[in-house]
Amino acid sequence: MDENVVSTILEYCDDKLVHVVLSNSRCPEELKKVTLRPVSIGGRLQFQSCEHRGTKVFHENHTVEGLADKLTEWLEKYMKQAEIQSLRGTAQILISKKGHATIKKKAAAKGEGDGALPELSHNRAKSYILAEGEAVPFLVELGVMTPEGKVVRAKYDKFRQINRFLEFIEDVLPELPQDRELQILDFGCGKSYLTFAMYYYLQVKKGYSVRITGLDLKEDVIAHCNALAEKFGYDRLRFLKGDIASYEGCTQVDMVVTLHACDVATDYALEKAVGWKAKVILSVPCCQHELNRTIKNDMLAPVLQYGLLKERMAALITDGLRAQMLEQLGYHVQVLEFIDMEHTPKNILLRAVKRNTIEPAAVRKAKRERLENCIHELGGSLTLYRDMFENKEENV
Repeated sequence: MDENVVSTILEYCDDKLVHVVLSNSRCPEELKKVTLRPVSIGGRLQFQSCEHRGTKVFHENHTVEGLADKLTEWLEKYMKQAEIQSLRGTAQILISKKGHATIKKKAAAKGEGDGALPELSHNRAKSYILAEGEAVPFLVELGVMTPEGKVVRAKYDKFRQINRFLEFIEDVLPELPQDRELQILDFGCGKSYLTFAMYYYLQVKKGYSVRITGLDLKEDVIAHCNALAEKFGYDRLRFLKGDIASYEGCTQVDMVVTLHACDVATDYALEKAVGWKAKVILSVPCCQHELNRTIKNDMLAPVLQYGLLKERMAALITDGLRAQMLEQLGYHVQVLEFIDMEHTPKNILLRAVKRNTIEPAAVRKAKRERLENCIHELGGSLTLYRDMFENKEENV
């Protein structure tokens, strides 16, 4: 690895550092992301790391002297990207497969570095992608923020949900094309809080060239969302009335989003995404009734007699089978918690990223047989399996 990478990060590690984000992991199933921020412990400046491993986060505090070895370990073994934000400026580091680094620095504009120092409290408030105190036009219009940028108390859960969703997108940005306009489809967009958030984050904040289409069946909702997009000058954001299963409005899509599409509408959206060879799929399934109607298993019969447990088990199994089918269709899939269970039980997000390699035929065949056996033992029949696998020899 280029020795300038660690030294570049360390030169920003002082009390003006806001954060360092190490991402684009080579082994996301082992270590997905690492963040660093300054903290004051016993009056001494240290740097707290947060390692995101699976669904858990591990914290550790480091002196600046002890940080070099950890940075070397993270970057040599796992991470291919680093983003640094400081009151002194920003830096971005991209590491190639051969270990060569591209480093881009940007000094803070005159006067920007004189702002308030980062909060060094050991347990400071969470830093959001769309920060409190900074008025975001569409959030003000939708009643989530006041014109002064204060989050409306009754909308705080929605504010957290929006930021959580943007974190999922932030993690996969390195997987998306960087040299052309991105095509993104949001199936079942509804009131489109998250659709507007995607556009604002990618087009306005990050400077990506994107074209986003939201699709929903409610004509009045579509009209309202188009009016808002026009009001804000979001000329590459449009909303259409249409059905997921029959939508044929494009031939190439980079990212497909489907949030709370009911029952098999999720499967139709996943099928479309796979057919377009979408690089990224973000799906929060909802109301998984299909397997619940047919699930039958002698061993589980004593449990399945309880309607509530049967419904929840069928939903979890359905999402697990969807994840496995996407894996066999050439994606790396993570099953993640979208928002806290206390807000809604429909909190599972499937994040699928298209793999660059294809597994050997023997491995794919063995996995396919295990999948078929699982569905058969449960006595189920799933739309996505029928549409993508039955009577088809190859799907990757």
